Amino acid sequence: MAYHIVKPRFPLGQTVATPGVLALGIDLNCYLLRHHCGDWGNLGKEDKQANQDALEHGDRIFSSYILPSGHKIFIITEWDRSSTCVMLSEEY
Repeated sequence: MAYHIVKPRFPLGQTVATPGVLALGIDLNCYLLRHHCGDWGNLGKEDKQANQDALEHGDRIFSSYILPSGHKIFIITEWDRSSTCVMLSEEY
């Protein structure tokens, strides 16, 4: 079995979540960790490249994940890395 060491790639700042995603009652830590370490989830090549560029140039970082329940969540870290917000896709 192979082990992968994950390493945060940028600061998250203050982490917040919307009422809609909190109402799901799920543990968001695994999704925040994925976002924090550069696993952008269900994004296309262009959006993943935009995140890679944002790591170098200071733009916002965006991830999208589909939960086992079928809900889609977005995680967005602001350009200045002051905050990260977790929300349902319909709250965007």
